Parts: sequence; structure tokens; C-alpha cells
Amino acid sequence: MTPLNGSKWGRSYKTWHIPLSEQQIHLGDALADMHNLSHEQSAIPLIVQLVENPRFRLPGLELFHGAVDLTDHDCIHILLGRGMMPKDEAFVIGFTMGSTGKVGCFEKKLYQLISRHIYPDVYRFKRDDLEIFKDALHLGILCHCKALDRVDYKKYMDQPLGKVRKKLGLDPSLLKAYYAQEKKRYPTLRECRRLLN
Repeated sequence: MTPLNGSKWGRSYKTWHIPLSEQQIHLGDALADMHNLSHEQSAIPLIVQLVENPRFRLPGLELFHGAVDLTDHDCIHILLGRGMMPKDEAFVIGFTMGSTGKVGCFEKKLYQLISRHIYPDVYRFKRDDLEIFKDALHLGILCHCKALDRVDYKKYMDQPLGKVRKKLGLDPSLLKAYYAQEKKRYPTLRECRRLLN
């Protein structure tokens, strides 16, 4: 197993990234390493939690498909080979929503509106982040993986990433093909350049 030493995967949230090519590290170890550098749920602004956390769902009303708690969201970052930068967030949210197979045009547009204009500045998506969100939403549909918002990630914590990806139906070759396009589209951005490491 690859050792986790705090510097191998990144020294800050800006540089932290476990690439898609990493197959052997256990999901629980990767998550513990990520949590050394990431925010706790209480640090996330309420508006973001209201939109993205299922704890805030009203009975019988699911405003946005793909809502997950922060731990599950972080597991999805790891399994998709994404870091913690805005484009990574846009991809993870879009892919998770797409994996449900239930997102309609209105829901997509509403999420884009909220994430572009209502979220606090540091969480707000820029125009190119929204392009990645839309791409990821479509990729999540095309992937035909399990609905990532319905997975019990706790039961996979002691399993290697490659095995978990396979069990969930995540296709690394499909993700790599998209990541190559994203890297080509944004060649100066570190979070896009590192995707195929």
C-alpha cells in the first residue's frame, strides 16, 4: 500500500490530490489523509449545506438529486481522482448528480444559477467551473455507474480504490478520456494538469 505522509498527496487543500491511477490505497486511508486538510461540515456555509446536504431535505421533496453528506462527498472526490479545488468540486457535484439519472433541465439550470450567483464567493462557481459541472453531469449519466448518492461508503473503507471503483461501476478509461480533454482545455490550471498523473 502507498504510504500516506501528508506530503505525497499534498501539503494544502490546493495541492491535495490522489490521482485516478492510484489503485491500491484503501478508501479509509485516503479519506483520513484528505480530512487532514479539508473543512469540517460546520465550516461549510449554510446555503451550501441547504443545497447539497441531504440532511436538509424536506420530506417528500428532493430539490437536487445527488445530495450527499460531506464524508460521502469526500469519498466521491477520491474515487473520481479529483482534488479540492473549484473545478474538482464542480466535477464531483455534476458527476454525482448525473449518476442518479434523474436530473432534468430545470434542476440543472437552477443548480447553475445558485452556484454561480447565490453561493458565497469562495464557493461560487465561475463560468468555466459551470462548463465542467455540465460535462460531469453528462458523464455521470453516460457512465452507467451506481447512483453515487445511494452508496454506503462505510462498507468500502478497508478496500483499495481500484476495487471500490470496479464495484461501483466507475470506468477509469471514460474518466481519463474526459480528463485529457479538460487538461487540454485548461492547460495552465494545476487542478486540470494533474488529473492524468
